[in-house]
Amino acid sequence: MKKTLFMLLAICFIGSVSAQVRKINVKNSTITWVGKKITGEHQGSLKFKEGSLTFKSKTLTNGSFTVDMTTLTNTDQTGKGKEKLEGHLKSSDFFATDEFKTAKMVFKTIKLKSKGTYGIAADLTIKGKTNPVTFDLITKGKTATANLIIDRTKFGIQYGSGSFFDDLGDRTIYDEFELQVKLSY
Repeated sequence: MKKTLFMLLAICFIGSVSAQVRKINVKNSTITWVGKKITGEHQGSLKFKEGSLTFKSKTLTNGSFTVDMTTLTNTDQTGKGKEKLEGHLKSSDFFATDEFKTAKMVFKTIKLKSKGTYGIAADLTIKGKTNPVTFDLITKGKTATANLIIDRTKFGIQYGSGSFFDDLGDRTIYDEFELQVKLSY
């Protein structure tokens, strides 16, 4: 009986030692976004609230992240134009950051594509709506990067969308926006 208990404890200890949860450094990790419209584009950034990646035997096995949507900023404008765009993006027309202060991503499946490159299928929640997203995550040392394309209309963000409104002309905003993510852990 003692040997069996000892063996079970040893197996649990070895299993827990080999799995490493690496919390991201929220100050050194970045998210930049690009939103495009017929007449041009805007760029900006967001900050992480928290996040982690889990590795077992140096192989990625899990990940989850929370983004502070109230940190949404525009980086290609200054002054009143910047303030106006940020206010509009934070309004209910777009991300409703007063009501939905965070967005969340949880990895569902992870497939090793090549050394340090993983195919990720995750659930992304924005404005209380959850949808699947897929992307590649590239790990190197204590960093990871990913580029994502997100269809905002799947999260109830339809303002200026040519998919939902006719006769927008040059006021049409494309449904997809781009995210470049750089993680430091």
